[in-house]
Amino acid sequence: MKTQKVWFITGASRGFGLEIAKAALAEGDRVVATVRSQPAQLAAILDNHPDLSVVPMDVTQEAQVQAAVQQGITRFGRIDVLVNNAGYGMVTAIEEATDAETRKQYDTNVFGLLNVTRAVLPYLRQQKSGRVINISSLFSYDAVPGWGLYGSTKFAVEGISKGLAIELAPLGIHVTAVAPGLFSTDFLSTDSYVAAKTIINDYQATVGPMRSGADALHGNQPGDPKKFAQVVLQLANTEHPPLHLPVGKDTIAMYQNNAARMAEEIEAWLPVATSTDHDHHIAA
Repeated sequence: MKTQKVWFITGASRGFGLEIAKAALAEGDRVVATVRSQPAQLAAILDNHPDLSVVPMDVTQEAQVQAAVQQGITRFGRIDVLVNNAGYGMVTAIEEATDAETRKQYDTNVFGLLNVTRAVLPYLRQQKSGRVINISSLFSYDAVPGWGLYGSTKFAVEGISKGLAIELAPLGIHVTAVAPGLFSTDFLSTDSYVAAKTIINDYQATVGPMRSGADALHGNQPGDPKKFAQVVLQLANTEHPPLHLPVGKDTIAMYQNNAARMAEEIEAWLPVATSTDHDHHIAA
């Protein structure tokens, strides 16, 4: 018989977060779904399900995060699966983004994820069980003009996930960084990403197409978000989940192409890269 799990999902108002919440409820699990505003609206979308608790929470506000996690514990008694999904994209050349714009991007995508993870982990450690599923991106595997800054936040998510996995494994807690490719969510709609206010003409050839191309691509993405939600459900229920999971043929291709280029570059520079030991050093 399947054991009922309690999920804590950030950014659940739409996109992946909403689909994961729907899938978990359909599976018979309980869900704490967090939104920045209008919790009643999300509750209505999810049919005011009896196993659902919608909690207002901004991941960048640590006190709100602590209170939301406590509210979830009070309602359901435990948390089994944390899904760090909240985040947004920014189209910009790296030079164009101001300090404030850059910090805001990191505050949500990186420091917000850390706020939620710190708030949930004491309960998972006490249980000696649980799953942390961090939503990364295909942009965490390679750089794309205009998305380099956003991608860097997802590189950070991958690195944080790797460190967490090593630290939490002895405590019975599994960590997976899931990197979706382009899915037909509203991530590429103008409501879900921002553009830096400054535009430098020298970047027109590289970043320019991305400024206009994101809207054009919206609605034509290959991935089905409902199928992605099923992948996340599988991760939560498998005994040995992977640490890194690229999802989507486009993500797989990006990972493979980047890995091949890196290997080729390292091989070409191997004599230089291995030339820096002291002359008297004796290899073991």
